[in-house]
Amino acid sequence: MEEKIIKLQEENNKLLLDIRAKYEELEKEKITAGEFKEFREKVEKRMDEIDKEIVKSKRVVMDGDGDKGVERKVFEKVLRKGVMSLAPEEMKVLSVSDPTTGGFLAPAEFVAEVIKGISDYSPIRTLARITTTSSRSKQYPRKSQSASASWIAELGSRAETQGIKFKLEEIPTHELYAMSVISKQDLEDVSYDLEAEVKEDFAEQFGVSEGTAFVSGNGVGKPEGILSCADVSGFTGVTTSAKVVADDLKKVFYSLKEVYAKNAVWIWNRQTTLAISLLKDTGAGNYLWRPGLEAGEPPNVLGRAYVECPDMPTESASAKAVAIGDWKRGYMIVDRVVMEMMIDPYSSKGTGCVEISARRRVGGQVVLPEAIKIYTLKG
Repeated sequence: MEEKIIKLQEENNKLLLDIRAKYEELEKEKITAGEFKEFREKVEKRMDEIDKEIVKSKRVVMDGDGDKGVERKVFEKVLRKGVMSLAPEEMKVLSVSDPTTGGFLAPAEFVAEVIKGISDYSPIRTLARITTTSSRSKQYPRKSQSASASWIAELGSRAETQGIKFKLEEIPTHELYAMSVISKQDLEDVSYDLEAEVKEDFAEQFGVSEGTAFVSGNGVGKPEGILSCADVSGFTGVTTSAKVVADDLKKVFYSLKEVYAKNAVWIWNRQTTLAISLLKDTGAGNYLWRPGLEAGEPPNVLGRAYVECPDMPTESASAKAVAIGDWKRGYMIVDRVVMEMMIDPYSSKGTGCVEISARRRVGGQVVLPEAIKIYTLKG
């Protein structure tokens, strides 16, 4: 099963590289924007299928692959009436972890939809490299020193040059939980789409928490955020206006090594998008940037796409308002437990409610600081 997951992840990584290659063709005008869009939609559809296959592969599926319709009905029954309401044959459909406390793992399809929804609130997840682990943490080697070469005469004496060195980095996983308290009357209402409500609520709670941690988390009991990594360098503005300046954006972009710049994506919040879109030249007063106004062209700044991230700081003195990087190389997210759910009909029984909670274990960390640059405003 683990071998299958690895193959799926390798296919997913290849598809990401294919999208990058097509985007480069688009930039070089070898293909049209319509052709690129059609290709991307086709590839992203396959990536969604891979995500679902990975989730399913991680579950211990009882009674074969089961029937999705039956699985959903049993899941709905558990949400409304609890695990103890299940008949013996229904117990086989869900993977029950602890019947005495009402704990269970949600159906794979439900989990996949929640994780997909999380990306709407956690934009870093759509940019970073995502991997999985079956341990408390993920270890990976990182190059700490590059090899060097020296010129030498034809008969010159040769000595050892600087060699390549590696060091072992570790990304710990942290626990994140979300809980919804729902009245028993709502649970008893058969016309109420409880599954959709729970799915949307958990996706929002997980996504908001993850998004904040991936940007500014301090690494203590939560992931290390991009802006919190002391090894990530950048550029501090030269003016004291506490505003984004066009010249500074160029300096930040060109401080990134070329190998990372070609795959770089900007991140900032929506207010910063507005501020950048209003920048004008000092002569004719023309806008320096028109986001996506050209037919068929995606919004970009200095030829690189941007993603609006609500957790990035707004314009203010000393704010790290803008970041750019090759996020696939620079930041890694590690999923340990995708999602586990539990029904608790007892803790809130005094108020006539049932607690539906979910937990997941996830880690995040900057793994290649030089692939990321941060623009700090000067106040």
